[in-house]
Amino acid sequence: MFHDLDATLRTLLTDGQAPAPLREADVSFVTPDKDFKPTQDTVDLFLHDVQENRTLREQAPFLEEVEGDGFRSLRPPMRVECTYLVTAWSHKTGAVKTEDEHRLLGQLLFWFSEFPVIDERFLQGSLALPPRLYALPSFVGQPKDGAGTGQFWTALGVPPRPSLSFTVTIALGPLEEPELLPGIKDLQVEPTSLSRPGLQGRVLLARDGVVLPVDGAHVTVAGTDRAVTTGRSGEFSFTGLDFGPHTLLVQLSDRPEVRSEVVYRADRQVHNVLLPQP
Repeated sequence: MFHDLDATLRTLLTDGQAPAPLREADVSFVTPDKDFKPTQDTVDLFLHDVQENRTLREQAPFLEEVEGDGFRSLRPPMRVECTYLVTAWSHKTGAVKTEDEHRLLGQLLFWFSEFPVIDERFLQGSLALPPRLYALPSFVGQPKDGAGTGQFWTALGVPPRPSLSFTVTIALGPLEEPELLPGIKDLQVEPTSLSRPGLQGRVLLARDGVVLPVDGAHVTVAGTDRAVTTGRSGEFSFTGLDFGPHTLLVQLSDRPEVRSEVVYRADRQVHNVLLPQP
């Protein structure tokens, strides 16, 4: 994944619309230590920081329809900020070397700032493959709070030099296989009433990928004498209850009792109980 981001940035820097000095410069991703001595004008992008952006984290899975009948449940990708230290290197010497490096660095700042979102035409490798759930936002010249480069250059054993911070946010997909879910066979509408509310729902059982109603389940509201037995549709209903938290106790003759904690409100009257598979 990170090597695909490197390839994407190389394509961006060598694009035909980029400033000529950028197109003509070599593009490197190595550590710019004391042994880094390019023999031609070079732009070096050193990936030095990788962090999850927690503010972009999604909790709910994505559902993708598959050919035939069913859905694929995908865990949301991790959104990761990849930060590069960008430097410009000239093969010349003296004042001309400094002038060329400053010019090249300024053109880098200009060109990167043109892409608050990395254009799709630059994407390489896995970043270009569908489904692309998110674009690749980027920002340049905005180092993270307290992030200075003095200690960095000292650790590498080279004199400090001007640099840019460039960050791109990519999505890292989960490694596990997506969960396959059955398609919708029937749709049942369960109406509720604000004037005559009731705690209602259905007792259901998932078997071989199909959700079935449970007939003959004994449903009790804990702490009360309210109890009903479900019919063929698995339905139960209790009127006259106070709004608030309740515990539903579901009992079948051949199975352990199941407890379901619910919060009964005027805008949330339906609470189905899904029994675990035997």
